[in-house]
Amino acid sequence: MNMKTAFSLLAAASLALSNAAFAAGAKTYQVTGPVLEVTDSIIAVQKGKDRWEINRDSSTKVTGDPKVGEKVTVTYTMSATDVEVKPGKAAKAEKGAKKEAASPAASPKK
Repeated sequence: MNMKTAFSLLAAASLALSNAAFAAGAKTYQVTGPVLEVTDSIIAVQKGKDRWEINRDSSTKVTGDPKVGEKVTVTYTMSATDVEVKPGKAAKAEKGAKKEAASPAASPKK
């Protein structure tokens, strides 16, 4: 077996395994209600008094032709697009303690 074939098989197997792992880890949710709006990029559904807008794209499986007013059930997953970590109270307290320890005023007096 030549190197190109081996590399191609390895890449294909890696891709298949990563897709299976991702699919297994994603929890799904559902919302049911009348359709308020349908575009190529969103479907808006009324749930109680709330309007739920759920993104969709060309890979979204749609059975039938949803129209405004029809009752639908949308299955979706939640996925993070950005995570920003900000220092919490513990990190601020630790930073303050280090600052006091380095200060000459914090040293014991003789």
